[in-house]
Amino acid sequence: MTVHAEPRWPASLALLICVALYVVLPNRLVIGPRFLIPVLIILALIPLSARRHRHPDESPRVRQLTLALIALVTMANVTSMVLLVQRLLNTAVSQGRALIYSAVSVWLTNVIIYGIWFWEIDRGGPTRRAAGSKLVLDLEFPQMANPELAPKGWEPKFTDYLYTSFANGTSFAPADAMPLTRRMKTLFGTESMVSLITIAVVAARAVNILK
Repeated sequence: MTVHAEPRWPASLALLICVALYVVLPNRLVIGPRFLIPVLIILALIPLSARRHRHPDESPRVRQLTLALIALVTMANVTSMVLLVQRLLNTAVSQGRALIYSAVSVWLTNVIIYGIWFWEIDRGGPTRRAAGSKLVLDLEFPQMANPELAPKGWEPKFTDYLYTSFANGTSFAPADAMPLTRRMKTLFGTESMVSLITIAVVAARAVNILK
């Protein structure tokens, strides 16, 4: 059986970017000590990055810890989104520009973190995909439906999942890969909801701030 080990660094780098975006948020959009979540994520990334690739023989705890990290960042970002909406609806126009910049940070984090979700969930995650296991597709990419459009043996990589997240976060509907399972449809739906709320509220507020 052919093993196609996937490198860890793209997802690790994406998580670090989420940490950086979280750190630059104003204190009013963060609950608790602002450096608590970034420190926890960085400490957890150290053992997760000990090996360069995701291999079929790695411990299930690695994936469990990875999913816990993703969930932590997701909850933190959703909390920031709720606080952002509250501030945008109740803050004076003179203070609104800084909140719009914060909304960009929240939206970017949403796109990145769901790109990681898609990468980690599709067909059981990179570990099971690396094993070449025949699993039920969670996402169907155009190259899978039309193999002639891609090189032989093509497999989606992290950048493919990240682009799918970007497309879903801007169009609020599948625009690249098609979700096939309930769990993937749930992820697509929640990403679209957070993105729609952030963009809609910001757009409505920007009419008053930028006029």
